[in-house]
Amino acid sequence: MDDLEKAILLAYEPSVADSALRAQAIAFCDRVKADPSALIRLCLDRLRRSPLVPVQFWCLQALHDVILLRYSSIPPADLPLLRSAMLSLASDRPLPAASPPFLKNKLAQAVAALIRHEYPASSWPDPFLCVLPSLPAADPASIDMFARFLAALDDDLLSLDYPRSPEEVSTASQVKDTMRQQCVPQIARHWYDAASLYNSLDPSLVSLVLDTMRRYITWIDIGLVANDAFVPLLFDLILAPSSTDQLSAAAGSCVLAIVLKRMDHRQKMVLLSSLPLSRIFANPDLVQKVPALVTGYAAEALECYKRLGSADMDGYSPLNLLDEALPSILYVMQESEEMELSNVVDFLSDYVIAMKSHSEKQAMYLSQILEAIRVQILYDPMYRNNLDLPDKIGKEEEDQMGEHRRELLTLFSTICRVAPSVTQLFIQNLVITALSSSKSSVEDVEAMLTLFYRLGETIKEEAARTGNGSLGELVQLLLSARFPCHNHRLVALIYLETVSRFIKFVQDNAQYIPHVLAVFLDERGIHHPNVNVSRRASYLFTRAVKLLKAKFVPYLDVILQQGLQDIVAQFTSSDCSSKDLKCSGPEDGSQTFEAIGLLIGMEDVSPEKQSEYLAALLDPLSQKLKGLLSDAKAHGLEESSAKVSTIQQIIMALNALSKGFNERLATSSRPAIGIMFKKTLGVVLEILVSFPNIRALRNKITSFIHRMVEILGASILPFLPMLLKHLLVESEPEDMVDFLVLVNQLICKFSTSLEPILEDVFPAIASRLIEILPRDAFSAVPGCITEEVRELQDLQRTLYTFLHVMANHNLSLVFIAPSCWRFLDAIMQLLLITACSHKDILLRKMCVQIFVKLIKDWCTSYNGDDMVPGFRSFIIEKFAINCCLHSVLDKSFDFRDANSLILFGEIVLAQKVMYEKLGSDFVAYFVSSGLQGANCPHELAEQYYEKLQTNDLKALKSFYHLLIENLRQQQNGSLVFR
Repeated sequence: MDDLEKAILLAYEPSVADSALRAQAIAFCDRVKADPSALIRLCLDRLRRSPLVPVQFWCLQALHDVILLRYSSIPPADLPLLRSAMLSLASDRPLPAASPPFLKNKLAQAVAALIRHEYPASSWPDPFLCVLPSLPAADPASIDMFARFLAALDDDLLSLDYPRSPEEVSTASQVKDTMRQQCVPQIARHWYDAASLYNSLDPSLVSLVLDTMRRYITWIDIGLVANDAFVPLLFDLILAPSSTDQLSAAAGSCVLAIVLKRMDHRQKMVLLSSLPLSRIFANPDLVQKVPALVTGYAAEALECYKRLGSADMDGYSPLNLLDEALPSILYVMQESEEMELSNVVDFLSDYVIAMKSHSEKQAMYLSQILEAIRVQILYDPMYRNNLDLPDKIGKEEEDQMGEHRRELLTLFSTICRVAPSVTQLFIQNLVITALSSSKSSVEDVEAMLTLFYRLGETIKEEAARTGNGSLGELVQLLLSARFPCHNHRLVALIYLETVSRFIKFVQDNAQYIPHVLAVFLDERGIHHPNVNVSRRASYLFTRAVKLLKAKFVPYLDVILQQGLQDIVAQFTSSDCSSKDLKCSGPEDGSQTFEAIGLLIGMEDVSPEKQSEYLAALLDPLSQKLKGLLSDAKAHGLEESSAKVSTIQQIIMALNALSKGFNERLATSSRPAIGIMFKKTLGVVLEILVSFPNIRALRNKITSFIHRMVEILGASILPFLPMLLKHLLVESEPEDMVDFLVLVNQLICKFSTSLEPILEDVFPAIASRLIEILPRDAFSAVPGCITEEVRELQDLQRTLYTFLHVMANHNLSLVFIAPSCWRFLDAIMQLLLITACSHKDILLRKMCVQIFVKLIKDWCTSYNGDDMVPGFRSFIIEKFAINCCLHSVLDKSFDFRDANSLILFGEIVLAQKVMYEKLGSDFVAYFVSSGLQGANCPHELAEQYYEKLQTNDLKALKSFYHLLIENLRQQQNGSLVFR
């Protein structure tokens, strides 16, 4: 072993203890590669003499690199030696048969790289003709090497399955054209001879040869392989009991390549008809061996049907071929792996669409496809318990099944649209079978209901309401159904979803309302033992009430008797630590209260009954709150405690219940309702007063107050001073957003009636905002915004909305009230900065609008006798110059942006208002210090003044736009305004 071999062994051994020694070895090997001529001779010599696999691989890798990357540096005198040696290694004197596959593949890549450079140039016009004569008598090792060489050439150059440059595509085309003329028939003959000779002696070798052949079928003459010699051989390899799975699959891939060969559709029909696929279709075991061939054959037959129709051609028609293949397609669907299943589903989707006008026979096939879909979407019974009370395994299985079902259910929906009668009959039979058997499994019922639900998604609204055809019978069966496995979570959930999907049927068929109510209120729905099912039933019942509440009112007593008692008990249970109460989101269990509130709040219900029903709900909930409050005062209350969760749940229930009532009902026509809600509000506010620093409660209480504002109207005003004061305690940015949203609602509701309350609370609001809200809340680098910064941004937007709402509801006097005066300067500066330079154009527009309203409110005459000392000069010297001129002169103001144009319109309107309210004071300063300070020509300033005096705001806006563009261009040294 010489130094080179030692260095190579060290370089390929990453576990060498001495890393410095290994680095020296790698450097030594790199130096050997410096001279291409010497490297070629060295590598060819070592390949012949060295038995060490690492050395052989290093030599082949070095040859491959020098051919692929440094071909131009190879001396021309060395090329004949390189060609002959490489061809010899790839044919008559190959590497030893025991050589590992990666070594053979690297040699094949090196030979392919050499051919890529030299063939079909005159320097090496016949490499294939040099190899092919020696192959008939060659040993298996030579045949193996030639197959690998052809595969490497396909990967490296010929195949269009990989991205290629235009130059590579051109080179590949030249190579293919030359090979077609020169050697492809001989190569095809070699494939046939090798497959014939070695299929029983060495199946792996024949599989390799056939895989190479499959690659080349796409561009060689189809007659070389689709003939009386090759086709019988390939089918014998597929059909022979002695064939290995690998060999059968390789032969099937070749037949598939023949089937997929692009050609005229009439020729394709002749080709498909000549292939004895019926021999495969007759044997399910064979179908399972070559599923891709079965699917591909059927897909090509379908394409022929689309182009040629069902006409016979020499006794064959595309429909005959499809009819012959479909049973095997369905078998593949049942037995195949996920990848092949996707191909089958794609084919069946195309088939269903193509069969829009289906015969009785095709309707039978559609039914079989529906059954195959049903079988495919079944859960594995081994996961039944995991899915009922879902653990990690159950959740993973549910997620995987959702992904697995996606394409299958899309196919099902397609069949529903193409053949609704076939689908409805199929579903009806499934329902009847499930109901008539006491042994119907969870998996069968769940799959049936899933398909039933998807059927509902494809039915038009009118058909769903009227229940045309067998659909009405189906829905009737559904509403009365009670399955033996109804206790299982999956069955109960999809059953409720399916009933909800068809709920519109009851709109035109009121006789089924008792059935619908029973579904939601008995053990199939709200009273289901699984809490997830129960809460989903509450949510879906609320949706049903919103759609059908007028029809549900006559059944109100039944609803309350069946649905109320247990639900109220759940929310007033003394077991505060119950896991059932720890649920948030849209299905928190309070939806039943919303549904009942919507029904009780109907004016069709008598005042006496309304009060009775409402008291039956509010009284126990209020009493429970009082008990919890008393206990909390005695023992304390922590935010993470179970008591807080219980209080939250009760407040959410009260909030949900209130959604059925409005101000007119509670304060005018039926005041008893308002009195009951006011009493409840008092209890809730006592909790806020006692524990204002518990954020979880504060959030729920704020939401409840929103509802009380809409129900109680002005009668809530006495509660507000105390309420707002306690909502501000220890409020974080997120809390302040909720608080300001509530105040905005109050302002919009009560307008100036809220003025004394606002004067009292505004100082606390302003001081808290100034404390937590920096001026640069939007200064964070895009893409690096933290959650904290995002909350501040949200608060900033809400603040400007609050100030805008105040200004536009005639509450600007609050800003200058004695208790609020000290905050005025800070507010004006904040508005000015935002109006001039904020990144959010819509916020800038809002601030300009606030200034316009304040100018109208506070500036009453031309003589300077204003309501707010100093405000006139602030507007003229700061707002007018900085916002109305400098901010739009800035290049960042984009007149091509729609929102910027809207802002510009507000700025022009502000100038018009300033002229009307501030008169010559504004005009003189804006022209002298503003326009002329920006080098505006005197005549343009005069024209601006003239436009300002007119009532044509549109003309003023157009002129001012041109004026700004002119000033911008002047800054660049050109004048565009004439």
